[in-house]
Amino acid sequence: MRSRDGNHSFSRRLSVVLLFSLALPLSASEYLISYRYVIKDALLYNESLTISQAMQKCKGSPYRELILENDASKDLKKIINQNSETFINYLHKLGLSVEHTEATVNAQNKSTTTLTLKTQCFKVDFNDNFARISPLK
Repeated sequence: MRSRDGNHSFSRRLSVVLLFSLALPLSASEYLISYRYVIKDALLYNESLTISQAMQKCKGSPYRELILENDASKDLKKIINQNSETFINYLHKLGLSVEHTEATVNAQNKSTTTLTLKTQCFKVDFNDNFARISPLK
Protein backbone atom coordinates (compact mmCIF):
# COMPACT_ATOMS: atom_id res chain seq x y z
CA MET A 1 0.00 0.00 0.00
CA ARG A 2 1.19 3.45 -0.81
CA SER A 3 0.58 6.38 1.47
CA ARG A 4 -0.43 9.75 0.11
CA ASP A 5 3.08 11.16 0.36
CA GLY A 6 4.55 8.31 -1.71
CA ASN A 7 6.16 6.53 1.26
CA HIS A 8 6.36 2.74 0.93
CA SER A 9 7.47 2.09 4.53
CA PHE A 10 4.10 0.71 5.63
CA SER A 11 4.01 -1.82 2.81
CA ARG A 12 7.61 -2.85 3.56
CA ARG A 13 6.80 -3.37 7.25
CA LEU A 14 3.73 -5.38 6.35
CA SER A 15 5.69 -7.60 3.95
CA VAL A 16 8.44 -8.19 6.55
CA VAL A 17 5.85 -9.16 9.19
CA LEU A 18 4.15 -11.54 6.75
CA LEU A 19 7.48 -13.07 5.76
CA PHE A 20 8.45 -13.76 9.38
CA SER A 21 5.02 -15.07 10.32
CA LEU A 22 5.14 -17.51 7.40
CA ALA A 23 8.74 -18.54 8.10
CA LEU A 24 8.25 -19.31 11.80
CA PRO A 25 5.99 -22.35 11.39
CA LEU A 26 8.36 -23.69 8.74
CA SER A 27 11.30 -23.67 11.16
CA ALA A 28 10.27 -27.01 12.65
CA SER A 29 12.28 -30.03 11.65
CA GLU A 30 10.70 -33.28 10.57
CA TYR A 31 12.02 -36.67 11.65
CA LEU A 32 11.15 -40.25 10.81
CA ILE A 33 10.94 -42.38 13.94
CA SER A 34 10.36 -46.11 14.28
CA TYR A 35 10.37 -48.30 17.39
CA ARG A 36 10.48 -52.05 17.93
CA TYR A 37 10.37 -53.98 21.20
CA VAL A 38 10.73 -57.80 21.22
CA ILE A 39 10.08 -60.08 24.20
CA LYS A 40 11.03 -63.77 23.96
CA ASP A 41 9.99 -66.20 26.68
CA ALA A 42 9.12 -63.35 29.11
CA LEU A 43 12.55 -61.68 28.75
CA LEU A 44 13.45 -58.54 26.84
CA TYR A 45 15.19 -59.76 23.71
CA ASN A 46 15.64 -56.61 21.65
CA GLU A 47 14.64 -52.95 21.71
CA SER A 48 15.43 -50.53 18.91
CA LEU A 49 14.56 -46.89 18.34
CA THR A 50 15.49 -45.47 14.94
CA ILE A 51 15.54 -41.73 14.32
CA SER A 52 16.47 -40.02 11.07
CA GLN A 53 15.81 -36.60 9.63
CA ALA A 54 13.22 -36.61 6.85
CA MET A 55 14.66 -36.02 3.39
CA GLN A 56 11.33 -34.79 2.01
CA LYS A 57 8.57 -32.68 3.48
CA CYS A 58 6.04 -34.84 5.34
CA LYS A 59 2.34 -34.32 4.81
CA GLY A 60 -0.17 -34.10 7.62
CA SER A 61 -1.10 -32.02 10.59
CA PRO A 62 0.49 -32.40 14.05
CA TYR A 63 -1.49 -33.88 16.93
CA ARG A 64 -0.90 -35.15 20.50
CA GLU A 65 2.28 -33.24 21.22
CA LEU A 66 4.90 -34.22 23.78
CA ILE A 67 7.19 -31.69 25.40
CA LEU A 68 10.61 -32.90 26.54
CA GLU A 69 13.11 -30.91 28.57
CA ASN A 70 16.08 -29.72 26.59
CA ASP A 71 19.48 -28.22 27.43
CA ALA A 72 19.66 -26.01 24.31
CA SER A 73 20.56 -29.01 22.16
CA LYS A 74 19.31 -29.53 18.61
CA ASP A 75 20.19 -33.25 18.64
CA LEU A 76 16.90 -35.18 18.84
CA LYS A 77 18.59 -38.50 19.67
CA LYS A 78 20.34 -36.94 22.66
CA ILE A 79 17.12 -35.32 23.91
CA ILE A 80 15.18 -38.58 23.59
CA ASN A 81 17.95 -40.54 25.36
CA GLN A 82 17.81 -38.10 28.27
CA ASN A 83 14.01 -38.54 28.49
CA SER A 84 13.78 -42.14 27.23
CA GLU A 85 11.15 -43.44 29.66
CA THR A 86 8.81 -40.51 29.00
CA PHE A 87 9.23 -40.87 25.23
CA ILE A 88 8.66 -44.65 25.22
CA ASN A 89 5.48 -44.20 27.31
CA TYR A 90 4.37 -41.58 24.78
CA LEU A 91 4.92 -44.03 21.92
CA HIS A 92 2.83 -46.64 23.73
CA LYS A 93 -0.04 -44.13 23.99
CA LEU A 94 0.19 -43.37 20.26
CA GLY A 95 -0.50 -47.00 19.51
CA LEU A 96 1.83 -49.82 18.67
CA SER A 97 1.03 -52.85 16.58
CA VAL A 98 1.30 -56.09 18.57
CA GLU A 99 2.30 -59.46 17.16
CA HIS A 100 2.29 -62.49 19.45
CA THR A 101 3.21 -66.10 18.73
CA GLU A 102 3.15 -68.96 21.18
CA ALA A 103 4.02 -72.63 20.79
CA THR A 104 4.31 -75.59 23.14
CA VAL A 105 6.74 -78.33 22.13
CA ASN A 106 7.68 -81.24 24.44
CA ALA A 107 5.96 -79.53 27.38
CA GLN A 108 8.02 -76.35 26.90
CA ASN A 109 6.22 -73.12 26.17
CA LYS A 110 7.91 -70.65 23.83
CA SER A 111 6.46 -67.23 23.14
CA THR A 112 7.46 -64.13 21.25
CA THR A 113 5.76 -60.75 21.51
CA THR A 114 6.72 -57.87 19.23
CA LEU A 115 5.53 -54.27 19.70
CA THR A 116 6.14 -52.07 16.67
CA LEU A 117 5.67 -48.41 15.80
CA LYS A 118 5.96 -48.37 12.04
CA THR A 119 8.02 -45.54 10.63
CA GLN A 120 6.11 -42.33 11.25
CA CYS A 121 6.88 -38.70 10.56
CA PHE A 122 7.18 -36.38 13.57
CA LYS A 123 7.38 -32.58 13.61
CA VAL A 124 9.96 -31.34 16.13
CA ASP A 125 10.27 -27.74 17.34
CA PHE A 126 13.44 -27.01 19.29
CA ASN A 127 13.59 -24.31 21.95
CA ASP A 128 16.24 -23.41 24.53
CA ASN A 129 14.38 -25.19 27.34
CA PHE A 130 12.29 -27.83 25.60
CA ALA A 131 11.62 -29.78 22.42
CA ARG A 132 8.03 -30.14 21.21
CA ILE A 133 7.45 -33.44 19.38
CA SER A 134 4.22 -34.11 17.46
CA PRO A 135 3.37 -36.97 15.11
CA LEU A 136 1.84 -36.00 11.79
CA LYS A 137 -1.52 -37.50 10.94
